[in-house]
Amino acid sequence: MSEVKTRFAPSPTGFMHIGNLRTALYAYLTAKSQGGKFILRIEDTDQDRKVDGAVQVIYDTLSIAGLRNDEGPDCGGPNGPYVQSERLDIYRKYAQQLVEQGDAYYCFCTKDRLAKLHEEQESPDFKGRHGYDGHCRHLPKAEVEALLAAGTPYVIRQKVPQDGVTAYHDVVFGDVSVSNSELQDIVLIKADGFPTYNFAHVIDDHLMEVTHVTRGSEYVAQTPAYILIYRAFGWEHPTYIHLPLIMGKDAEGNVSKLSKRHGSVSFQDMIEDGYLTEAIINYIALLGWNPKTDEEMFTLAELEKRFNPEAINKSPAIFDYEKLLWFNGQYIRKLSADEFYEKALPFIRQAVKNESIDMRKLAALLQQRLEKMTQIPAQLTFFDALPEYSNELYVNAKSKSTLESAPQALAKSIEVLEGLDEWTNEKLYYALKDVAAELGVKANAVMWAVRVAATGTLVTPGGATDILDILGKEESLNRLKNGLARF
Repeated sequence: MSEVKTRFAPSPTGFMHIGNLRTALYAYLTAKSQGGKFILRIEDTDQDRKVDGAVQVIYDTLSIAGLRNDEGPDCGGPNGPYVQSERLDIYRKYAQQLVEQGDAYYCFCTKDRLAKLHEEQESPDFKGRHGYDGHCRHLPKAEVEALLAAGTPYVIRQKVPQDGVTAYHDVVFGDVSVSNSELQDIVLIKADGFPTYNFAHVIDDHLMEVTHVTRGSEYVAQTPAYILIYRAFGWEHPTYIHLPLIMGKDAEGNVSKLSKRHGSVSFQDMIEDGYLTEAIINYIALLGWNPKTDEEMFTLAELEKRFNPEAINKSPAIFDYEKLLWFNGQYIRKLSADEFYEKALPFIRQAVKNESIDMRKLAALLQQRLEKMTQIPAQLTFFDALPEYSNELYVNAKSKSTLESAPQALAKSIEVLEGLDEWTNEKLYYALKDVAAELGVKANAVMWAVRVAATGTLVTPGGATDILDILGKEESLNRLKNGLARF
């Protein structure tokens, strides 16, 4: 068997949608799981939709995600160029060959004629076949030559056989067959000389020795037309792996194609929203692929060994943001203390400007409680300055804290803590437990009162002694005294 080669061939039209990233990931894993190569190709023949900077977004996304391509415009390779707009002469050559063979033809239909044809076919009274009507399919050779000589604008269309069936086997969807009579004479070369996707990707996949094509399921029914192009050249077509749709679920439980109304749908947005790359890749790998075990946590290296495209489910995958959040929390806790500190520090700095605060202690406190990095600033708003708060915060049924017990707890805590020689979390914890014992109340009641006085909020990254330890003795006592003075 020849070496497995897959490709990711995005159009530079903007951000990297989750569906695009899954296509890239599955193509990458299909190659790497079989010791093959992964190619990057930029399909920029639709110049009207090209977005400045989009190519760099593609490079950056693949790099951050760890999907290293073996060939591509950024690293070269034996079958370049890997940008379609740099391959126009190649497409023209092969399109001309198809015309000479009788497998394609020049079409001189104007935009006005095609618009009128479309209008007629949209009529409820129209009974014929929709799509291009083959008007130029059988033009006499002399007429074609005269129109070409006169410089009449044209496109080149595929001449699809009008009878028979074209079939292929898809790894995900199984055997697929389409009657040739249902296929259109699609445009191969546009009037501006640029190829369409329908033609360019066939030429490129063959010349770049691609053995497996991974793409969205929207191409399942159109693939027979591509196979006819392969056959016209006498080429073997690649193995096809068409991926199921990714759906999103709204607050009401309605399911529809994943879009921005469901949440972040681009890789860049998810990174900015505080998700870790490893969590995103792990979760996306499971959007359609089943490892056939109960395992859920996979590094990219593990996926490279375990992935099998035969285990992709053809049913649409539901993107579950709560599940992604769970994955992200798991990966946050797997980080080393230094790794977490490096990732968390920019988010900590958004809320904490006080240089006297021990940022590493704060990071250690945060790591075990987070689901994503963007949750950090909201938990730290009280560190630089105590916010305004209501004394009602001192009331908590579960801890047995009341407006009557809180001032007693604060007064005794201040007395005991002022005499504390060693200001550590452990010493603080046992000191406050002693306060509770002396007052004859639950330790939780004292801890609650102290935490409210020290933070002025119920949303904190840790308990009372965690906060006191980080604030330091002087600031902590000032806040507790301020809390007591409020009664």
